[in-house]
Amino acid sequence: MQKFAELILDIKSEKEKEALEKLKEFEGNRHLNKNNKFIELCFCILVANANLEKTKAIWEKIGNGFLKLNREQLTKELKKHGYRFYNLRAKFIVEAREKIDEIENALKSKDEDEARNWLKENIKGLGWKESSHYLRNLGYKNFGILDTHVVSIMHRHGLVDNIPKSLSSRKVYFSMEEKLKEISNMLGISMAELDFYMFYLDSGKMPRK
Repeated sequence: MQKFAELILDIKSEKEKEALEKLKEFEGNRHLNKNNKFIELCFCILVANANLEKTKAIWEKIGNGFLKLNREQLTKELKKHGYRFYNLRAKFIVEAREKIDEIENALKSKDEDEARNWLKENIKGLGWKESSHYLRNLGYKNFGILDTHVVSIMHRHGLVDNIPKSLSSRKVYFSMEEKLKEISNMLGISMAELDFYMFYLDSGKMPRK
């Protein structure tokens, strides 16, 4: 763990300014109106098991269409732009759109852990990772955004003994997240900032979304 912490500190020394600027931008998203928060949520539904940069480009092209296109129209739009999971994700988004007010209420009335639980249980297409990603993009900083890339990094550097077959269960996801909390506490940085440096470690880039 110590060697991994030192590796993260090396990245931090180079990328801290960029990371903190992006996190400040995300904090501003918390003040978006409920419709724009929903559009942010659509990105997190779309990016699951998909390339982040390609998904971001498609998401930006559709924009306000997420608020008004019916399921058939959104399916066609996603397919036209080359998105892989156009049928299922269009379904998830249109169903989630019926809960815009509920989503806003959950974000305002619940603490961050309760909000994540609510999103995971009530919005199809959001698992633990996607719910954490969404909240991070609204300025929450205490969640790990765990996918196969992150877990592979953790395994490669000896933070976990095995790579689980799935991260869908609460027990597995939270046990992995706890390991990242240990690292973030050791370094005195937020989980959100740590995620940026791990993304850079994996891709050589800082995340833009």
